[in-house]
Amino acid sequence: AVDFGPPAPAGGTSALRSPSRSPGDPPGESIESPLLPAPETKMPPPGPGAAAAPIQLGVPPPYLRTHGAKMARRHMYDWIVLLLLAAIEVVLNLITPFHRFVAEFMMDDLRYPMKPNTIPVWAVPIYAVILPMLIFAAIYVKKKNAYDLHHAILGLLFSVLITGVLTDAIKDGVGRPRPNFYYRCFPDGVPNYKAVTRQVICHGDAKVIKEGHKSFPSGHTSWSFAGLGFLSWYLAGKIRVFDRGGHIAKLCIVILPLLFAAMVGVSRVADYWHHWQDVFAGGILGLVVASFCYLQFFPHPASKHGLWPHAFRHHNPNPETENQGTTDTHQSVPPHDLSMVQYVASMEMRTNGRALDNMEAGSGRAW
Repeated sequence: AVDFGPPAPAGGTSALRSPSRSPGDPPGESIESPLLPAPETKMPPPGPGAAAAPIQLGVPPPYLRTHGAKMARRHMYDWIVLLLLAAIEVVLNLITPFHRFVAEFMMDDLRYPMKPNTIPVWAVPIYAVILPMLIFAAIYVKKKNAYDLHHAILGLLFSVLITGVLTDAIKDGVGRPRPNFYYRCFPDGVPNYKAVTRQVICHGDAKVIKEGHKSFPSGHTSWSFAGLGFLSWYLAGKIRVFDRGGHIAKLCIVILPLLFAAMVGVSRVADYWHHWQDVFAGGILGLVVASFCYLQFFPHPASKHGLWPHAFRHHNPNPETENQGTTDTHQSVPPHDLSMVQYVASMEMRTNGRALDNMEAGSGRAW
C-alpha cells in the first residue's frame, strides 16, 4: 500500500510526504522524482463571513481585467496630450490656408468639374476610429485583457490625431489648389485675372475657395491609413500572421483594412478633389504614424511577445503563459477548495512517478 500521508488542511497547502514502498516491491532508488512540483505557496484562508471570489483558471489575474480606470489614471498625461492634439486640430481647421499664386495658365490643369464626395467627411471617423474600437472591444469581451483594450484605444487615438495635426498643418502651409479650383474660384465659369500678373481674382464663395487651397496632402487618405493601418498592425499581432505557418488567409485579413484605405484614396482622385501626389503623400504619412504609434504600445507582430501590449508582459506574473494570453476556459474553483485540487494533482504526479519506477525496475507492474 502506498502511504500518501494526511490530506492537506482546508486553509492552505502543506508539504506532502513521499510515498513509502510496499514490502513486496523490488529494491530500487527512492521514488521521489524531479517531476514532482515544488511546494505550493500557502494561500490565506478567506476571512469569516467573507464571500469567496471564484478564481478562473487560465485567465489573467483580476487586476488585468478590472483595473481599466487605474490604467487610465496612470496614463493621465497621455490623455491630456490627446486633448491638446484635438484642440490643435480644431484650430488648424479654422486657420485660413496660404493662398498660393495661381496664374491664368495654371488654371488649365485645375478645370476639373465639382463633384460630391464619394466618401463623405462624416464617414471617415466611423470607419477609421469607431470600427477599430468595436473590434478592440470584441476582443476584450472574449479575452478580458484591460491592458490590451486601453493601449489599443490610446494608440489608435494618437495615430489619427497626430496624423490629423500633421496633415492640416501641411495643408495650411502649402496651400496647393485642388483639381477643381477653377469652378471654386469662378462658379459661373467667367474668369477674372489681374491685368499685369494675370493672377486669378476669385469671386466665388469664401468657404469654398478656402477649401480649394487644401489639396496637399489628402486628409481622407491620411486619416484612413492612420486608423485602418493601426488596425492592420493590431490584427497581425492577434492572429499571428507572421507565425511562418504559411496561412495566406491570415495575410488577407490584415491586408483588407489597407485595401479599403487605398480605395478611399482612389476615390479622392476620381472625385477631382485631389491630385495623385496628394493621395500618395497622405497614405505614406498616415501609415508611418500608425506604425510608430502601434510599436510604441505593442511589440512587433513577428515577435514571440507580439500578442499583447508591452504593459501586459511587464505586469504578467506568469511569463510562460504570456503568448497564450487568456483562454475561453471559465472553470471556477473557490479558494477553500483550491488546496484539494492541488493535492489531487500532486497525488497523480506521484502515482505516475511510482509507475515509471516499477517499469524501469522490470517488475512488469504499473502500480
